[in-house]
Amino acid sequence: MNQDVIWDHFQNEGVDSFARANPRLEYIVRKLKSGERALNVGVGSGALERLASSKGVDIWTLDPSERAIANLREKLPVGDHAKQGYSQSMPFPDGHFDAVIMSEVLEHLDEGVRQQTLDEVHRVLKSSGRFMGTVPAREQLDANAVVCPHCEHHFHRWGHLKAFDIASVTHMLQRLFKPELVEERFFNEWDSASWGRKLTGLLKKFLSWRGLGTYGVSRSVFFVARKTA
Repeated sequence: MNQDVIWDHFQNEGVDSFARANPRLEYIVRKLKSGERALNVGVGSGALERLASSKGVDIWTLDPSERAIANLREKLPVGDHAKQGYSQSMPFPDGHFDAVIMSEVLEHLDEGVRQQTLDEVHRVLKSSGRFMGTVPAREQLDANAVVCPHCEHHFHRWGHLKAFDIASVTHMLQRLFKPELVEERFFNEWDSASWGRKLTGLLKKFLSWRGLGTYGVSRSVFFVARKTA
């Protein structure tokens, strides 16, 4: 699968591409509770697992990349809580988790796989369990289209297949879940930013608070939804 090749690359050779994800992941982990059993789908750099573990969350991981799972096991004592597999066919029993997290993952899935994935999230969640995560907000997919110089295939540089906004995320969730919060948020990585990027980030954050501005890097739709019967 082309998606596997892209995802495997960014989570291993290109793992530095996740450097700006920390504010988003820190925000998500703040929504988790100590002692909860939570599944993170898509390991990325492993930062979410590290943050959740330090908070006392019983964190589990699912990712299609065997190398990414092996790297996570080297970094953290996760053992068999980290599994290689696909979101549309999760290797976990029914009602196993208090929360399932998918941050910047759903945009990588085609329509059929995305619907199967949502079915699986619903299955592995406990009654009234929470599904939470993020997707890029109002993304212009064509703006990040590139072409392979060898085969001339056109594709999104990060493998994104669908753009989302608040309305489309809400509609997607309503089939199986009760949306509790769907909002657009601006997540900016401040520590390594230049002064110019910090000022730009502050302006974008102000516009985000006012409901203004257009899509940009670090702007996501954050959602929390509750499992329904």
